[in-house]
Amino acid sequence: MNDLLPPWPLFSAFLLASLVLALTPGPGVLFIVTRSLVQGRISGLVSVAGIALGNLGNALAAAAGLAALFAVSSLAFSLAKYAGALYLVYLGVQLLRSPPAEALAALPAASSRRRLFRDGFVVALFSPKTTIFFAAFLPQFLGPEASPMAQSMVLGLLFIAIAALTDSAYALAAGAAAPALRRPAARRLGQRLGGGLFIALGIFTALAGPHGSR
Repeated sequence: MNDLLPPWPLFSAFLLASLVLALTPGPGVLFIVTRSLVQGRISGLVSVAGIALGNLGNALAAAAGLAALFAVSSLAFSLAKYAGALYLVYLGVQLLRSPPAEALAALPAASSRRRLFRDGFVVALFSPKTTIFFAAFLPQFLGPEASPMAQSMVLGLLFIAIAALTDSAYALAAGAAAPALRRPAARRLGQRLGGGLFIALGIFTALAGPHGSR
C-alpha cells in the first residue's frame, strides 16, 4: 500500500490541494446545497452519497484512460456533457412543477431517497469535466515505483473521501437553514429558487468548456 502513495512531502501537498479543491463550490456542491435547503439535510446527505459514487465512476474512467478519449474526441465529451446538462434541467423543471409540500419534505421516503441517490449519481457521472479533472490532477502525484493505474485509483479514492466529508459539511450547514423555508410563504420561493438553480446549472454545464470546478 505504501508503494501506491507518494512520499510524505508530496502526499501532504496532495491532501492539502484536495481539501482546497473539495471546499471550492462547484456544480456538485451547489446541487447538494440546493437539495439540503429545499428538502432537508437527509436529502442532502443522500445526494452526497450519490455524487460520491458518480465521482468514483469518473475516477475509474480516468484511470482506464477515458479522460484521454474525452480530451481528443469533442463528440464524446459533448455527448456526455449535454446528457448531464439535460438531466439537470429536467430536475429543475420537475422541482418547479411539484407541489411545495412535496418539494420540502424533510424526511423523504425510501423510494424518494433512492431517487435522490440516483439523481446525485447521474449528475456526477455525466460530468466529463470530473473525469478530465482526475486525469489532470492526479498524475502530478504519481511515482515510477508502482502501477500508474493503481496509484490513480488509490489517490482518486482518497480525493473522493475528502470531497464526501466536505460535501457532507455543506449539506449539514444548508440543512440547518432549511427550517426557515417551512413557512408557507417561503416554501414556494424556495422551490422556485431550487428549480431555477438546477436549470441554471444545466445551462452552465452545457456552455462550459472542459475545465472548471467539480
